[in-house]
Amino acid sequence: MSFLTVENIVKDFGGLVANNNVSFTIEEGEIVGLIGPNGAGKTTLFNCIVGYHRPDSGKVTFRGKDVTGFRPFETNRAGIGRTFQIMKVTTGMTVLENVMVGSFCRTNNRNTARGEALHVLGDLALDAVKDYYINELPIAIQRKVGLARALATKPALLMLDEVASGLNPTEIEEVVELLRRLNSAKKITLFLIEHIMEMVMKVSQRVIVLDYGEKIAEGLPADIVKDENVIKAYLGEKYAQGL
Repeated sequence: MSFLTVENIVKDFGGLVANNNVSFTIEEGEIVGLIGPNGAGKTTLFNCIVGYHRPDSGKVTFRGKDVTGFRPFETNRAGIGRTFQIMKVTTGMTVLENVMVGSFCRTNNRNTARGEALHVLGDLALDAVKDYYINELPIAIQRKVGLARALATKPALLMLDEVASGLNPTEIEEVVELLRRLNSAKKITLFLIEHIMEMVMKVSQRVIVLDYGEKIAEGLPADIVKDENVIKAYLGEKYAQGL
C-alpha cells in the first residue's frame, strides 16, 4: 500500500481542464518533485489533494484512507501539511503567533501550542525573530516562517509550493539542506512544486512532470531531464544541452 495514491484526478474549471486523469503514488520517506510550465496544473493538483478543490472525478488515498474531498483542516489533521507559493501568513501577528496557528491543529491549549511553536522555531534557527512581525522580515525569512507554521501541524507528508521562489543561490542551497534534514532526521515525506531546476535535481529522488493538465513523464531526475517530451514542453533544448 502506497503512502499517497492519486488516481485519475480530473479538475475542470468551466471547460478548462486543469488536471486530466492524473495518477501517481508517493512512498513514505520519498522526496518527489513536481515540475511543468506555468498553467500546467501543478498547484491545482496540490489543491485537489489537500482539499482546497474537490476533484470532479478520481480518488486520493493517504495512509490507506480515502481523503478525496476532505476539507483542508481534515487533510491537515490526517497528516498532510502544505505551504503556499503566495505566503499565507498574517502580517498583523508575530512570527511566534503565526507558527502557533499551526500548532493549534494538534492542541486547543495555548501554552502547549506556544511550546510546540517555540520548539519548531528553534529547530529552524528562527528564535531570534520570534517577536518580529512578518512584514519586518526579508522574504527568505518569511518563507521559513511559512514552513515553520506547516511543520507545527506535525505533518507526515509536507507539500511545498515553490518554497525557494525569490531566493538567491545561497538561500536556495540552505533550503535544499533544510529539506534534506527534514526528510532524513524528521522522517517527513516531501512533495514539492519547483521551477528552479537546479534545486529539483539536487533534492528530488523522483520527478513528476505535468503539461496542459496531464502527466507526461515520471522518473529519476537524471532521466527526466533527458526526456524528449519534457525538453519540448518545459526545459527547452538550451537547458538540456547545458547538462
